[in-house]
Amino acid sequence: MPDQPELTLLARLRVWGAPYLIAVRDFLGDITDDMPLLTRIASHVGLILLMMVTIAASGIQINLNGEKGTVNTAPPSDDEITLPDPAPEDTAAFFRSPIPVTNAPKRVRRDVIKYTVQGGDNVSSIAEDFEVSADSILWANGKLEDNPDMLSVGQALNIPPVSGVLHTVAAGDTLKSIAEKYRGKKTADAIIQNIVNLEFNQERHDFKDGAINLTAGQYLMVPGGSKPYQPRVVSAYSGPLPATAARGTGNFGWPVSGRITQKFWTRHPGIDVGAPTGTPIYAADSGYIVQSGWSNVGYGNMILINHGNGYLTRYGHLSKLNVEIGESVKKGQLIGRVGSTGNSTGPHLHFEIIRGGTHRNPFGLLPGR
Repeated sequence: MPDQPELTLLARLRVWGAPYLIAVRDFLGDITDDMPLLTRIASHVGLILLMMVTIAASGIQINLNGEKGTVNTAPPSDDEITLPDPAPEDTAAFFRSPIPVTNAPKRVRRDVIKYTVQGGDNVSSIAEDFEVSADSILWANGKLEDNPDMLSVGQALNIPPVSGVLHTVAAGDTLKSIAEKYRGKKTADAIIQNIVNLEFNQERHDFKDGAINLTAGQYLMVPGGSKPYQPRVVSAYSGPLPATAARGTGNFGWPVSGRITQKFWTRHPGIDVGAPTGTPIYAADSGYIVQSGWSNVGYGNMILINHGNGYLTRYGHLSKLNVEIGESVKKGQLIGRVGSTGNSTGPHLHFEIIRGGTHRNPFGLLPGR
């Protein structure tokens, strides 16, 4: 038999690899014919890729220098600080810079505001809205100073820039005389310093070069100042009470159901209870009706009850009166209905308790709310 020619290297590789190529061809053919298998393989590959992305995003470092397959999750030591790698430029859209938040300082008003009273307003609510004390509102509006209930819808009020006394400079006034008048429990020097430091005053008077020249007719704000209080003198009914007149026990009950809209304070000698027009009003204690009718001092329709034990109770701004002068009433008896008569900005009951000519805080004599 003649000698076989020796195969080249390439031919040998072809002969050696032929069975494997055929196996791969058959395998690929089976995959294409079996789509569910292809789907399973694709899902496994996708799951592996997702795990790799998650590991990369979590910041877990693979200890390439240690034993294979271990994960280095130990936190850095106290003297070792690991800083995050800077984000590449093309990922800037995913890492936005924080938006700075600036807390602007409160801006102090530098003028006297004219405010028109709206329905439902009272001195306390207006003061709260403008962040000044209620006394400051009264001191800046003389007609209200003795009776905050004289407030009426449409009335124009002066609102001072800060809490204190808004004084109109008169001829002959000096900084010292004004400070002495309104210093209250503070020292005159402290009040003077407050006056001089306030920009509101600096814009209206000449405080240059240490000289203090006041301009007559201009406002001067006294920050932290206090106007001397002149107590209001009231005259209780002193006529004789019939022997058969009902007398109170001194244990008062709430005269109406509603919401407290203004509390008792120095310039407001009672409490205001807001309620819808027509809400029933009851006698807070048994007594004798000494006044039932129109009041010319801002209360509108008003009832005054003498309880025969030194106490009087007043009910103001009523829409309807259900009792007349000379009647005896029992505690809890219907005497009228809520309204907004007289100087009132909305339906409410103004309620006072008076003893010996002195107004008492009703909250101290009424049962707990």
